[in-house]
Amino acid sequence: MHTRLLLLALFTLLTTLLLALFEPLLLWLLPVYGILLAIAIADMRQTRHSLRRNFPLFGRMRWVLESMRPLVRQYFIESDIDGVPINRQTRGLVYRRAKKEIDTIPFGTKMDPYEPGYEWISHSLRPLHLDQIPEAPRVRIGSAACSQPYDAALYNISAMSFGALSANAVLALGEGARDGGFALNTGEGGLTPYHLQSGADLVWQIGTGYFGCRDAAGGFDAERFARHALRPAVKMIEIKLSQGAKPGHGGILPADKNTPEIAEIRCVTPHTQVDSPPAHSTFATPLEMMAFIQRLRELSEGKPVGFKLCVGRKGEFIALCQAMVESGIKPDFITVDGAEGGTGAAPLEHTNSVGMPLREALVFVSDCLIGFDLKQEIRIIASGKILTGMDIAKYLALGADLCNSARGFMLALGCIQSLQCHKNRCPTGVATQNPRLAAGLVVSDKKVRVRNFQQQTIHALREILASAGFEHPDRLHRAHVCQRTDRTHYYRYDDLFPPLEAGALLDETTVPEAMMKYLREAAALQTH
Repeated sequence: MHTRLLLLALFTLLTTLLLALFEPLLLWLLPVYGILLAIAIADMRQTRHSLRRNFPLFGRMRWVLESMRPLVRQYFIESDIDGVPINRQTRGLVYRRAKKEIDTIPFGTKMDPYEPGYEWISHSLRPLHLDQIPEAPRVRIGSAACSQPYDAALYNISAMSFGALSANAVLALGEGARDGGFALNTGEGGLTPYHLQSGADLVWQIGTGYFGCRDAAGGFDAERFARHALRPAVKMIEIKLSQGAKPGHGGILPADKNTPEIAEIRCVTPHTQVDSPPAHSTFATPLEMMAFIQRLRELSEGKPVGFKLCVGRKGEFIALCQAMVESGIKPDFITVDGAEGGTGAAPLEHTNSVGMPLREALVFVSDCLIGFDLKQEIRIIASGKILTGMDIAKYLALGADLCNSARGFMLALGCIQSLQCHKNRCPTGVATQNPRLAAGLVVSDKKVRVRNFQQQTIHALREILASAGFEHPDRLHRAHVCQRTDRTHYYRYDDLFPPLEAGALLDETTVPEAMMKYLREAAALQTH
């Protein structure tokens, strides 16, 4: 093979020289030819890649074509409804709503209504007028122990850290949230000057790395926490136990994103990969966690404190509920993150195979809070792939009080789903610390799109509520949404997920048989 290639190279060289005798302008081909020949020889001599060794120069086309594959598939091959993680139909809807363009579609649905998994909401023969639905419904978050409750929007920006996102992205999200009257979660990367500069209502997330309230050893620093928690912009505090895309796995900040500015905010060494611990060091048991919640509430002078988790072992969550009952300390809210949630970087096994999907997790958490008679004081926030008015309606019906989205608002910023989040070369300047790329994201333009997207999505939700005959989203329940299980059968959500009676888990005589094994598991956990 190599002999034939060398003979071909020699023949090409001689041919080029002969042609150059008649046409001197062809001499410019000689340097190009020389470079290609040098690359071919290097390929023949290297030992790492057998393809390049056996097919010098030409073998490199495999990597070129492979790099083009995602782009070719996204732009030319995939249909409107089969793209992943977020299909083209939904991406297009987000873009149009962010730009306030026409968001209606022609000629009927592209979904197959007989395909298993198809969902719909039951409309009413007595629908309401849209003006009968509140324009911006709010949900009060704050238990009896909370002296500074917060009235949250139904749809808010989920946790994304500065570091994962560029400064311009944080500013655009924050200013859009400020103008639209909804909240921005800081992510576990800490409370930054960009969050504060934006003027948004902030949910300060405290992760296992305690960034922003961290001592020299990486533990929790109460004084630093109080200094930031008392800022007027901070409306709520969220303790992150786990996240949907990589539950049980700490967050990762790649070294090339860990700039000196980010390192100073997080109190870490710059230009190093920062791996958050998988678990908190401040508490280990459910009762200790409740005590930590109470401590944060006191340090923040009565602001709402809750926690975020991706549900794993059901017995462990029941143990948390039992600790709430035993201690009398309750979180003000619980954010349930589904396993379909997104992140900039996660191991494939965690992204694909660890954690409970949002629908089942939300049902379980809601049932547990109702079963332990805790739901009246605790709000549930659904977080996951929530991008449309129907998505919000569906999760409100399953038990959520409000919803968060990260990727929806990233798309509103201009994200094109290039899947470069973990490589620091996001072409739209959203998920990068490259100054040149980040400069392409113009805050004054994108903040308007962020606000538009949220408002248009809430408008779509209001239209659904009007069609269903409900004047307020808290009227939605499991009986109002249906799901097809095969091509000839469908069920209402209350048939698929029968709701519990209030207090049913407080008395062994009223505990459903399906829940008994999880209660036993929780009891075993309390003794270890």
